[in-house]
Amino acid sequence: MPKKTLKEHSINREWCKGCGICVHFCPKNVLALDEMEKVIAVRPEDCICCKLCEIRCPDLAIEVILEPEKQEASE
Repeated sequence: MPKKTLKEHSINREWCKGCGICVHFCPKNVLALDEMEKVIAVRPEDCICCKLCEIRCPDLAIEVILEPEKQEASE
């Protein structure tokens, strides 16, 4: 199975209530709360695309967007 590659974290800051659940569940400490108590991706290069933040967010405020998978040429 090919490795998933992150395109971006889509964060709806209006929906985010700053509960920190996504920050808590991120295994690579990619996310943090900023000075406004809203989630931001502080280390997106470390994201493993597990989508735990997306799954756990009670407000549906975060989406992990992946790069399209490259199809390998069949022989």
